[in-house]
Amino acid sequence: MPQPLKILLVDDEIVRAAMVEEALAQEGHKVVCRLQSPASLNEMVARHAPDVVIIDMESPDRDTLDSMSLLNRENPRPVVFFADQHEPDTMQAALEAGVSAYVVDGLVPSRVKAILEVAIARFASFQSMRTELDKARGQLADRKRIERAKGLLMKHQDCDEEQAYRMLRKLAMDRGQRIGEVAANVIDILERLEKGL
Repeated sequence: MPQPLKILLVDDEIVRAAMVEEALAQEGHKVVCRLQSPASLNEMVARHAPDVVIIDMESPDRDTLDSMSLLNRENPRPVVFFADQHEPDTMQAALEAGVSAYVVDGLVPSRVKAILEVAIARFASFQSMRTELDKARGQLADRKRIERAKGLLMKHQDCDEEQAYRMLRKLAMDRGQRIGEVAANVIDILERLEKGL
């Protein structure tokens, strides 16, 4: 884990926030921004670029969950949520909103380092899976476009599947584009022709 970490801290209790900040400083970390509510969480993460977000509250409410979901979509970061109460439904909602670690019974200074390490590792693993899923979805979409383009070429050029694929591949090489991009262009042109546009 890189040292020191830049941390954005959300805590609705000023005294507790000061204690948390002190505990983090003792571990060598720096709180770069402290908020009393998560309302501007995404904006502040974009501005301060923290390594980790720590939220220390009694329990996440709907606004907090919405703020964490927005953050997870737009500026993903490891998020550690320290809650005072164990509520399984709330914990599940927080994990679905992008929380990397959900810790009940508040922040205990001696456990901070281990919790941050786990949260960062879990976040990295999740981001890797998300990247792989996005890549697989893109490849599947490309395959569907290629199949559709081949079908249209076979119909309009009176050729077989192999010839249609060779046409797509040659167009891709000539234009310096991916075959999926060329397939999308071919579909667009030939579907417009079919509609008489």
